[in-house]
Amino acid sequence: MVDVGKWSIFTLLSPQEIASIRKACVFGTSANEALYITQNNEGFVFGLNCSNCLGTGDNQSTIVPKKLEALCGKKISSLGYGSGPHIVLSTEDGEVYAWGHNGYSQLGNGTTNQGITPIQVCTNLLVKKVIQVACGSHHSMALSSDGDVYAWGYNNCGQVGSGSTANQPTPRKVSNCLQTKMVVGIACGQTSSMAVVENGEVYGWGYNGNGQLGLGNNSNQLTPYRVTALQGVCVLQIACGSAHTLALTDEGLLYSWGANTYGQLGTGNKNNQLSPTHIMMEKERVVEIAACHSAHTSAAKTQSGQIYMWGQCRGQSVIIPHLTHFTCTDDVFACFATPAVMWRLLSVEHEDSLTVAESLKKEFDSPETSDLKFRVDGKYIHVHKAVLKIRCEHFRSMFQSYWNEDMKEVIEIDQFSYPVYRAFLEYLYTDSVDLPPEDAIGLLDLATSYCENRLKKLCQHIIKRGITVENAFSLLSAAVRYDAEICTSTGAGSFSIASAFS
Repeated sequence: MVDVGKWSIFTLLSPQEIASIRKACVFGTSANEALYITQNNEGFVFGLNCSNCLGTGDNQSTIVPKKLEALCGKKISSLGYGSGPHIVLSTEDGEVYAWGHNGYSQLGNGTTNQGITPIQVCTNLLVKKVIQVACGSHHSMALSSDGDVYAWGYNNCGQVGSGSTANQPTPRKVSNCLQTKMVVGIACGQTSSMAVVENGEVYGWGYNGNGQLGLGNNSNQLTPYRVTALQGVCVLQIACGSAHTLALTDEGLLYSWGANTYGQLGTGNKNNQLSPTHIMMEKERVVEIAACHSAHTSAAKTQSGQIYMWGQCRGQSVIIPHLTHFTCTDDVFACFATPAVMWRLLSVEHEDSLTVAESLKKEFDSPETSDLKFRVDGKYIHVHKAVLKIRCEHFRSMFQSYWNEDMKEVIEIDQFSYPVYRAFLEYLYTDSVDLPPEDAIGLLDLATSYCENRLKKLCQHIIKRGITVENAFSLLSAAVRYDAEICTSTGAGSFSIASAFS
């Protein structure tokens, strides 16, 4: 478990207050502000309160935690902060809130007035479910569940991706070559922006003076541009430092590019790199990378749990990845980054208190612990053979010593779509299904093929419950693709769809 006490600002809290923390973030130019969420889902802030970044409605600093009523009851899922600082966060419901410094409209409310309390960011986002946010020095980004990226704020180098250098006062969809792409991850450098799409391609825009966009040059880009040097690899995760970038592939390979004044690229020298360079080639598979736009520090975690750090580490320049005794990448930033901020919203839930069901759910699609991958529609799903054998007769039969599949590390699936097969595998870990009715029809077909009777009933329930006059035609169209299977396996599915037309 991560110890928040490694960040000095948390030494102000009592043991009882520390024990109540579920999520936390340390931010600020000197790591002198903090926000945390308790087990009871209450929000607290304390620290210097520069630019009203604590959101308490006044400009007073405090060493005693103050409850932030606007956050109480909100289930925060993602958080980013700028250099002002300004704060942007998203909730599990997909809402976005922002406050703090707003000199460049980085709060997205159409003004340049400081935000003294958390206010929902509405323009173009009310109809979207935001799943991730990210902040540069003075610009902000949001990623929606349907793969759209929105950006706003300071745009002197094109970091908003609008095609100009005019500041963007409200969220604007980043389009151009991302128009038809499904984005799955975003990250911000100080004045640059990066995105990963579902097929593993990487795009960058904004300031490129140090080559942090990875385009082979140092010219700024006003709209997204593909990092073609990564063609042939599938990137899963992207992370941005102040002026450098890290990328992690589905095969556990690590690439770095951009500024290298402090050795933050891990190449063994201090030369900037305009294109992605493969590093840590001698090491085992990497499963997590970490960087933060306010620091020049880099970190990585390998499959066996080893933590490496490099770059600016307590004033020293570490030019090759150094093996530490830490147990998580967060500790690197607590102990060696300047400032000692957090690189992500930190979860400090006690893993030893998780139930078996919660532990299984947590490990679904985890590259770190999996021993098998399914490849569906070009995308990977990470699973555990033992879990599949315990939960499903189909896999129990498949993973016999005399079956070819038992020896494979990657199994190709071409008879079902990615959303359907992922939902099926997740069901084996969680006992629940979260799919729209259209995809539930496909999952019903899979459940029939694999003789999963309980799953069939769940799918039938989703289809029945989800039928409306508006979607009846699309459901019928989807059902046509599985007509034979549905009609022979269950009258309920066919009857429900037909009844919508009556």
